[in-house]
Amino acid sequence: MTPAVDATVGRAAGSCVRHGSPQPGAPDEGDDGLPDGGGPEESRTDHGRAAREDARTSGRERPAGARDVTRTGGRDNPGCPMCGEGRNTGAGEEPRAPDGQGEARTGPAGAPDPDAPLGEECVQAFAAVWSRAVYPATATSMTRAEFERYLVPLAERLGRALRAPAFDPAPAAETGAALVRAHCTDPDALPLILGAIDSHLVSHCPPGDALSAEEARARCTSLQHAVAAGFARALRERTLVEQEALSRAALAAQAETEKALHTSEARFRAVFEGAAIGVGIADVDGRIMDVNDALVRMFGSMAHDVTGRNVGEWVHPDDSPEVWGLYRELIRGDRDYYRVEKPYYRSDGSVLWTDLSVALLRDANGRPQYQLALMEDITERRLLHERLRYEATHDALTGLPNRTLFFEALDRALDPERGAAARFGLCYLDLDGFKAVNDSLGHAVGDQLLVAVAERLRSCATGPDEIIARLGGDEFVALLTGPRAPSDATALARRMLTALAEPVHVENRDLSVRASIGIVDGGTGELGPAEVLRSADITMYRAKAAGGNRYELADADSDARVIARHSLTNCLPGALENGEFFIEYQPLVRLSDGTVRGAEALVRWLHPLHGVLGPDQFIPLAESTGLIVPLGRWVLEESARQARAWRSEGKCLAPMRVNVNLSPSQLRYPSLVADTVAVLENAGLAPSALCLEVTENALIGADEEELRPLRQLADMGVDIALDDFGTGYSNLSYLRRLPVSTLKLDRSFTRGMQRAPADPVDVKIVEGIVSLAHTLDLSVTVEGVETGTQADHLRVLGCDTAQGWYYARPGPPERLCTLSLVDAVP
Repeated sequence: MTPAVDATVGRAAGSCVRHGSPQPGAPDEGDDGLPDGGGPEESRTDHGRAAREDARTSGRERPAGARDVTRTGGRDNPGCPMCGEGRNTGAGEEPRAPDGQGEARTGPAGAPDPDAPLGEECVQAFAAVWSRAVYPATATSMTRAEFERYLVPLAERLGRALRAPAFDPAPAAETGAALVRAHCTDPDALPLILGAIDSHLVSHCPPGDALSAEEARARCTSLQHAVAAGFARALRERTLVEQEALSRAALAAQAETEKALHTSEARFRAVFEGAAIGVGIADVDGRIMDVNDALVRMFGSMAHDVTGRNVGEWVHPDDSPEVWGLYRELIRGDRDYYRVEKPYYRSDGSVLWTDLSVALLRDANGRPQYQLALMEDITERRLLHERLRYEATHDALTGLPNRTLFFEALDRALDPERGAAARFGLCYLDLDGFKAVNDSLGHAVGDQLLVAVAERLRSCATGPDEIIARLGGDEFVALLTGPRAPSDATALARRMLTALAEPVHVENRDLSVRASIGIVDGGTGELGPAEVLRSADITMYRAKAAGGNRYELADADSDARVIARHSLTNCLPGALENGEFFIEYQPLVRLSDGTVRGAEALVRWLHPLHGVLGPDQFIPLAESTGLIVPLGRWVLEESARQARAWRSEGKCLAPMRVNVNLSPSQLRYPSLVADTVAVLENAGLAPSALCLEVTENALIGADEEELRPLRQLADMGVDIALDDFGTGYSNLSYLRRLPVSTLKLDRSFTRGMQRAPADPVDVKIVEGIVSLAHTLDLSVTVEGVETGTQADHLRVLGCDTAQGWYYARPGPPERLCTLSLVDAVP
């Protein structure tokens, strides 16, 4: 039966809404929007069918050399044949919506208004292209024009789904079902339906500027999947309905035949032989007594090849476990009917999938006498389902199982029902430096490299319990199950690294491939899927941090440290807003007279759970998240304010200078100089009262552009100290070009002076550095002074200032002006 045409498709398919001019050849319509002579439900004469076929043929044929004006993607595409809607305007140009009612309305921030009209010309143009592509493969009794009008609301539904702010592909599934209701059930129809959507939906119903081209194409692909799913579901429901109707008819005929077997044999044979589905009759012992021609055609054999055989011979390896149990219940008389999907082997060895219904026929006394089997060939539907399932569970680029199939396998591997003795192993692999390949050689080369890597990894999985999958990007994972899975996982990791050791030849280039692998193993029920993947990911990054091109085994303590680090990273922004940071000051003492000349500001974090955290625990996290810039400015502001307070209160015997550390990220921050000047002005502090400490490693290899902010600050009078001197390359020649006024000697050079006699090597090194620094007019500050003996040695060697626990531990600012040596190490 042909479905009634939706009332919304009553518009004339041959006219442009804007201009009102009909297309040549458009059929005349009555008040109901359909051609005169009745709707598609009505029967047609042979003469009418011939005329319609002539109209189809004339509509499809074009003179030789005629150009296809509906072609998209080129400069010759004129779009809508009436108003030009969807016309390709050339390279680099965006298609414009027609004036008037065809213009797309937009909502807030330029997002498309989901209630705005799509533009009837655009929708009708897409429906026309769609109709031309699909109509030849339909079994509908509608004419081409009627079919095109039927597609208009479906095209509009797809267009709205494509451009919706919150994307939902669900309406596309109903579109697939509507096409089945229109009798687009030919096996060749679905590829044509999806191909037209893929080629023309985005160009005829553009989503506007709210979506990128990639996102529009991704939405279009999702809509195709939904259309295919809806199409398959509706086709199956339609088939089931038809089959159920046939089954009921056959069973009713069977009952009638049993009542009047001797008088209606001819009628029964007519029903039996004329049935469109396969029908077979067997006795209760399973011997096949009779089959109809439809069943013989299904199996591709002669009738005598089927009759006489026993039902028990039709066993197939893919039979579901309950099939033969249901059969035994039926022949015992415990059930009267069952229905299953069952495969059979045809005579040529191919597989026939059937929807099998078996009913028990009883004699007048209720004893089982015969069994009646009704079979429908569902092989094509089954293949379509398997193809859709494969596409949903396999990576389109490499052909490997994707995340969906991998997580299904991981859930099974971790299922506690496998038993406590069951084990698993997982290898999480990530390519080292793959981003550089994409950035330098392009994504096409990157894709070819991924395909080659996937082939090599696939060859490494040699066991039946090993699966290799691609999770996305350059991330691959291998899952192993079995009693030896942990040791097998390590062996598999070695095989994968060996397989990737040889360069991959791509487009006349030999690309070296390195990979880092994290290995997790354990027993079922110990960890969940998310925990396993998290541990594998953490372990893989440990392998990268160790240099890459290696594997590491999961370690619970390492995982805990990474998780704690991540927790602190998440807490950092809120900590600055909530005032959880505070500053302690460690005095800088002049060695010549023992007076306090300043202090170094050291930031601390008072964490609500972990207590006071030192800078080594959170400064690297602030560096990696970018929070170091606002945190560093806060430290600078607080330190400048405190330095001004020291000078204003007059409690200290000498003017105090404050030292503030600068991180590499702050050094590269564009407004470093402006922020520093603003802080000094707001605090009313002279530039000479501030010293900025920069680590030696941050300035190694710095060019003039990177040194310019430090030069500007030094020219203003701000002191620049080179912190941790001696921990980098210790290249003394570059000191001449750095705008520094102080060297802070690392504590590693003075540990040998804490006891007498002093280490002569340390003495010579420090003596040489001090001599060189004074020659360059630089002062020397020593860190980590812990004993009086050490302080005496440094004073004799000519060091200018020192700091360390011998003088005082870091503490509150008010302690600085009343310094005592109670914290000194004896």
